[in-house]
Parts: sequence; structure tokens; C-alpha cells
Amino acid sequence: MRAGQDRSADIVRKRVVLHFPGFEPLDARLHHARYQRSAAESAKTWDLAVNVGQLHQAGSAAYFDVSSGNADHLTESRIYCFDHSSLVTSLTSKPVLSRVLSGYASACRVVMEGGLTGYFRHAWRFGLFFLSPFLLLMLAVLSSPTIASLPFTLRIEVWNYLWSLPLALAVFRLVFVPLFGRLHTLHLFADWELAVAMARLDRPEVNRWIETCMADIRNALKDEADEYVISSHSMGSTVAAHTIGMLLAEDPDIFKGKRVTFVTLGGAILQCSLLRSAAVLRACVGRIARAPEVFWLEVQCLTDSIHFYKSRVVSLAGHPDAPQARIAFVRVKQMVSPERYKRIKFDLLRVHRQYVLGSDSRSNFDFTLMTAGPLPAARFANFQPRDLHDRRKHADLEDVIAMPGVLMDAQRTF
Repeated sequence: MRAGQDRSADIVRKRVVLHFPGFEPLDARLHHARYQRSAAESAKTWDLAVNVGQLHQAGSAAYFDVSSGNADHLTESRIYCFDHSSLVTSLTSKPVLSRVLSGYASACRVVMEGGLTGYFRHAWRFGLFFLSPFLLLMLAVLSSPTIASLPFTLRIEVWNYLWSLPLALAVFRLVFVPLFGRLHTLHLFADWELAVAMARLDRPEVNRWIETCMADIRNALKDEADEYVISSHSMGSTVAAHTIGMLLAEDPDIFKGKRVTFVTLGGAILQCSLLRSAAVLRACVGRIARAPEVFWLEVQCLTDSIHFYKSRVVSLAGHPDAPQARIAFVRVKQMVSPERYKRIKFDLLRVHRQYVLGSDSRSNFDFTLMTAGPLPAARFANFQPRDLHDRRKHADLEDVIAMPGVLMDAQRTF
């Protein structure tokens, strides 16, 4: 674990979290609301008192403060949210035809740049995930004229077009359109458009967003803390890798004297870095892996097909000689109740979001516990529920957290 092993035993009193969400149409306000809901659920699961503060704006960055603890400790965390909802909106607000054409153009670029081959070589389920929205739309487009032309194919009377044409329209509207919505087909087209842009860095709005994140992180790192957690989910891992890697290129000592943990949750860095044009991203991955102050933790899940399960990200990005990210394997089935798992297990995107949602069962990972709890984030490389003290033996904490001077005040504690 390199530095992470010998510094994971102490209790964190003050923490700064820099969180990069995935490709979702949620701004900082909605991510804050999600965190509140998830924290409330996880607090019950772990018998931990958690108080989530209001959302604040600092320049272009948004943040909120979280207090958590028990009778013998208090942990204060400031969580910055670097959502890229503006990029998501710009891609998903285009006319449908434009979104479809852009999506297929992006898919062609992925194939031509070797992405598809890499996906199936290192994570065949991710390869199927890549193909699925494009194949589904092709099936819909081909099936409609096929049904409509049944009278011609079967060589039956012309009047049968009276039922074949309405049937073709009905199948498209009643079967495929709801399926497109349930499987987020058009949303995934936009996701691949951004993935190609993140690899090539050929879109001004993407480059401006990365530069904005870099400026906001420089300011956030001025906050004094016991540890700095850079957490990222899905596509957000690519944004985070670009941002942190470029900061290290500008200033190799930017993390000097700080304890930093880079956590990728269901990370999709290889979604972009396996493309031949992603030379800058691959260089950024190498810088992060070699930074002596940074402990890189990959959280992966067997039942999540939208990431590169068991893949060595640093090595596959072209740095086999660099320190490799530590991998922690989690199971969604263990994080949620049997009833909830039964409801969500066939929803690929819902399972993929579980990394950043609340849990109603104790397992070896919990996002709230990692970002607001007392243990250093590096501990989650081999965390077990017993590692957290049994808080049921402590006094009720709701009154303690609500006491004046205990709840974090943005102007006073940071």
C-alpha cells in the first residue's frame, strides 16, 4: 500500500474531500441533496451521528460541510463537488437526430482508435456495454421497416398494409421508445461523445472545464486538514485524473506535506485512456501513480459491468513500472438489503451508482463512511465492518452533534 499502510490507523479529525461525480444530469445542488439522503441512510446502518450542512458556493466550486462522530470523537469534513452537469446538459440538450449522429460518430472513433478491441481484451462486459445502445437503436430502426413490409415479404394482398404499417409504428412506440428511456440510450450516446472528447481534448468547453477544476482545487488545498480525499465515480474518474495529473505537471510539490488518497469508484479511466489519442490522459495517470504523497485506491465490483473489473488501470495506461493502484473489491449484494437488491440487480446504471449511495447493510465499503467517517480513506483498501467501533455502546449522539461549537461552521473551522 506504500504510504497508505502506515498511515491508515489514526482517526481523522478534519478532512477535505474533492469529489468528481459521474456522467449524470445533476448539478451540485442535486448531488448535495443525494448526499444528504445517502448520509441519513448510512448513519442508521452504522449507528453514526451525521449532520450535513448547507451548500455553499466558492467561486465556481460548490461545497458543503459534514460533521459525524460518536461519544469519543468528532470528524469534520468539507466536501467539494466538481460536477460537470454543464457539459452533460450541452450534450443532452441537442436535437434527437443530432444526438444520434454524434453518438454513432463517437462510436466509430472509439473503434478506429482501438478502444473496442481494448474493452473486450480487458473487460468484455464493458465492451458489451459500449455496443448495447448502438445495437439497440439499429435493431429498432431495422425492425420497423421489416414489420411494415411484411405484406410484400409474404406476398400477400396489398390491403394487409393496413395492419402492418400501424403494427410497425406501435412496436416502435410501445416497445422500443420505452426501452430507450429505461436503458438511457440517448444519454449513453452523449456519454460516449464526452468520452472521446476527454481522450482527444479537442473541445474547448471540455478543456475550459478542466482548467476551472484545477483553479478550484488549488484554492481547496489551502484548507488545513488531516487528509485530502480525491474521490471520483465513473466518468468523473477521467475528469479527476486529467485535473490532478495536470496540477502535478505544473507543480510536482502541490501535495507536499499532505496525506492524499485518490479513490476511483467504478472508475472508467480506461474507457478513454485505451483510445490511441489519449496520450495526455495516460501521462496524467502516470504522474498520479508516481506521486509519493498519493495513495491510489480503486474500488471495483463484480456485479457492476460499467467499469473494468480486476483491471490494473495504471499498467494498462502504459505505466507497468509505476506503483499500481490498490484494488478493493465490493459486492452490491452485501451493501443493500435483499429486498432492495432484488429490485435493482437488473438495472445496470442503478447498480453502477451504488458506490456513491447510502447502504442499509454493513459491508466493506460505504461512501458516507469514507468521506465523513473517522477512518482514513486508505483504510478502505481492506476495511471490515468490525474495524469501526461498535457505537451502540455509546450514548445517543444527536444532542452532542447539535451542541453549539460542535457542528462545523464554514467560517470558523476551515
